[in-house]
Amino acid sequence: MPPRTSKPLRIAVLADSDTRWKWGASTAGRIAPDGRSGPSGEAGSHDGAQTAPVLDGYLLRGRATPTPRQLAEVGVRADSLREVTAVEFLRVMARESYDVLVLALVGGGVQAILHGLSRTWARGTGERPVVVTGYVGVVYEKLADGLLLRHGADLVLANSRQDAERFRAVYEGVGADASSVTEVALPFLGGAAYAGERDPYTVVFAAQPSVPESRGDRAYLLDRLVRHARLHPEREVLLKLRSRPGEHTTHIEELPYQKLAQKLDLPPNVRLVYGHMGEVLDRTDLMVTVSSTAALESLHRRIPTVVLTDLGVREALGNHHFVGSGCLASWDQLDAGHRPRPDEEWVARQGVAADGSYDKAFDEARARIAELLDRPGGLPPLTPYYTPATAPGYLPGLLARHHLGPDGSPLPGAPAADREPGPVRQIVRRAARGAYRHGVQRVAPVIRRMGEL
Repeated sequence: MPPRTSKPLRIAVLADSDTRWKWGASTAGRIAPDGRSGPSGEAGSHDGAQTAPVLDGYLLRGRATPTPRQLAEVGVRADSLREVTAVEFLRVMARESYDVLVLALVGGGVQAILHGLSRTWARGTGERPVVVTGYVGVVYEKLADGLLLRHGADLVLANSRQDAERFRAVYEGVGADASSVTEVALPFLGGAAYAGERDPYTVVFAAQPSVPESRGDRAYLLDRLVRHARLHPEREVLLKLRSRPGEHTTHIEELPYQKLAQKLDLPPNVRLVYGHMGEVLDRTDLMVTVSSTAALESLHRRIPTVVLTDLGVREALGNHHFVGSGCLASWDQLDAGHRPRPDEEWVARQGVAADGSYDKAFDEARARIAELLDRPGGLPPLTPYYTPATAPGYLPGLLARHHLGPDGSPLPGAPAADREPGPVRQIVRRAARGAYRHGVQRVAPVIRRMGEL
């Protein structure tokens, strides 16, 4: 593909949470045919004649719309960033011209936008961007459901060789076109390789908003973290948190660890920390988690990494994904000084590229996008697997959640997008979102406990 010297590549990213914005914006930098990016997602260039892509970000309005603090913590910059509804975004795409569109959404959101775009672009000039989607991290549940909801994009990115094989098998198994599946890696891996133990030796527990779910299980993990800190007072023990109370991420967190920690007498070597995961990993000697994607970030750097078995090895926890990794262990073993040794073959199949091949992980995606952008006559219409004919009892409900009808058109009463909301409406939206999050984290647990009496 010839270098674009006069017109930079234009990329749009639509995301519905902080973690998906991190994945989508970082992916945009990695897959741009004219540029490469570093771990922060900032696009660069192959040589001086090429222009860095323009990145426009759109945040899908909903329960997990990230706050300014969450966006700053992600550390990925965009040339523009605005909050939209699905209908507003479709109207933007009807008038804006992009080369690549990255859909960093939950599966149902991807499916709704694909159908909305199909109708939007069918009414236009026929020109459209290359549409890309994928997953934020480990795919350990709802494999078929999530994949079929993403079918219809030009590229469905798989973060590892293992995922690429599974994705193709699902599509082929239902008779859907599997050519969109493209093997890449997690786009935000990077940082210096682990060079050995530091002083103080630092243990990091990467918390997850929804795993485990119950109060008892979460209290147990926090208690074991504290016990480990007391057993090893010479160590620094960090509880790495994803969001502050009142904020939401990809999953709803009804019982924040901060709230549980308030009831404990934490030893002086235990601290609660926020911030960019890469910066935390810079000082980590031992990463501990239940099943967080942070484990893959840690393994990429060759930091000793443990996936806990204390609550069992179960699909509901997601730690079953790490069977065969060599990383499964319990707090009892860690207290006794256990050091995990990852299985190199398993690590290689997960796309963390600890062997140094990470720089080439996105070559295929870049080449495929370049080929599609240069396709004579433009790109064909989007053709999702789900249609009103193939899934008449499922698809309409998915689309209706985003105020779209079965044909992808806006439903009556859908939010208007011909003007920006005024300051009063913006205040009302923020207040409503705050009330919802308060209800999830404060009111819902109380009602649930009352129901168990």
